[in-house]
Amino acid sequence: VELTGTEIDEICTAVHQVNERGLAMLDMTADDFPLPSLAPRMIQLAAELDRGRGFWLMRGLPIHDMTERDAAFAFWGLGVHMGVPVSQNARGHLLGHVTDEGRDYRTDSGVRGYQTRLRLPFHTDSSDVVGLLCLQPSRSGGRSSVASTTSAYNEVLRRRPDLAPLWFDEWYYDRRNEEQPGQDPFFTTRLATWTIGMLALRYVRSFLESAQRHDAVPRLTEQQIEFLDLIDEIANEPGFALEIDFRPGDIQFVCNYSTFHSRTAYEDHDDPARKRHLLRLWLTLHDGRPVPADFGRGTQEGQTGRGGIAAVPGVAEEMAGTYA
Repeated sequence: VELTGTEIDEICTAVHQVNERGLAMLDMTADDFPLPSLAPRMIQLAAELDRGRGFWLMRGLPIHDMTERDAAFAFWGLGVHMGVPVSQNARGHLLGHVTDEGRDYRTDSGVRGYQTRLRLPFHTDSSDVVGLLCLQPSRSGGRSSVASTTSAYNEVLRRRPDLAPLWFDEWYYDRRNEEQPGQDPFFTTRLATWTIGMLALRYVRSFLESAQRHDAVPRLTEQQIEFLDLIDEIANEPGFALEIDFRPGDIQFVCNYSTFHSRTAYEDHDDPARKRHLLRLWLTLHDGRPVPADFGRGTQEGQTGRGGIAAVPGVAEEMAGTYA
């Protein structure tokens, strides 16, 4: 999706108006960010995410002519026309910063993939959709990929119909040290569900495997491991996924029910100012499909599978990763 000159002007004007009013990002609504011609397009693109193709890439945001703060406000403003930002981690980040913090999710159960430069296997996130704005690409690597969860479902059914029912079994997920006080450090959920005739999937293999560190979680069976291996084999087969090379100003949105996403490992520039830096939004769509309340995050008051990861008292940050 290429932004037109008129649409770019609308975005820049809306950012200027927000700055003139002195609005903080967390106080912004769609009404505060008027986009006369682009707003209807954003609503159409939200529907395309939820009930159509399941992803899109918007190109042309002139971030080289913007401060980082203004680019973030533009990204947030586009997002709130489609949905409501939800928390992405225990710190309550509503606007995430995807950069390499020199950590390793494979060896540290408290680390998530966005904090590393490692390859991220195909997975889904805990919201209706996830959006990324590229501020600074890496020196090498870091290519994004998207793939159809529905196609993966159909391929499992075609190749191994004996394993296909496992999509609807209860699986144990690790909370990765982001549980609420008094809450179990893991939860159970199905990997797939049908709602209004539409298939929705949730899949993060690393969370399924790290749940094994808890004594109360049953060990994965040989059949379950065979099932997970088959999903990963399918998703990584040549031609199954579409690769996307992020450029500065690119905005990618992906539906977490119909689309896997992944990222190759990357190397950063030596100059810290040129480190790979993406901004991330998790959104609950204004007009999203219905999903069961316990799908994707287990049962918890005030939090559903579409509502992100609730901030944890004592860990949450006041500004939640956003800009004042």
